[in-house]
Amino acid sequence: MSAPKLFTIKESENEIKKLIKSSTPIISKRFQALLIFKRHEKTGISKREVADEIGVNHNSIQTWRSAYTSGGIKQLKQHFNTGYKPSFIVGDQEAALKQKLNDPSNRIVGFVELLDWFNTTFNTDIKYKTFHGLVVRKFKAKIKVARKVHLKKDIIAVEAFKKTSIKSAKKLSQKTKKKIKQ
Repeated sequence: MSAPKLFTIKESENEIKKLIKSSTPIISKRFQALLIFKRHEKTGISKREVADEIGVNHNSIQTWRSAYTSGGIKQLKQHFNTGYKPSFIVGDQEAALKQKLNDPSNRIVGFVELLDWFNTTFNTDIKYKTFHGLVVRKFKAKIKVARKVHLKKDIIAVEAFKKTSIKSAKKLSQKTKKKIKQ
């Protein structure tokens, strides 16, 4: 195993602790590593031991150490994480999509039909994978849905069928009980 790389840190422990408190979670781990290196400045500490103590990969520690030695605190503060990309769907499109998803008589069977409706309605060209991910993430939609009820279905006839089917089912169960007893 090679000897740990020694380098001098200009800032004091108190300054580094203040930087840890005032920084974002992405940057604070870097300052935690710097604080550990400061505490072991004379004897040295390996990047793997620092990585185990903080809970990050040793390659990250090496990158942060190189950034500090080349540019100091200013270089260590820089990060290039941008976060989420802006959404392809704007406010009025999102409202129309939500209304379409919540409408029980929309007759849309799956995401392909929904995407086709969306692209033709709003004159866009969103890819299926992007659209599917967004609809599932934002609206908690699922591909497998209950079978749609026919629009022209007679509700009164359904209720009458349910009433008669319950009576006939009870009669059948009584007949089967009598047969079992015999």
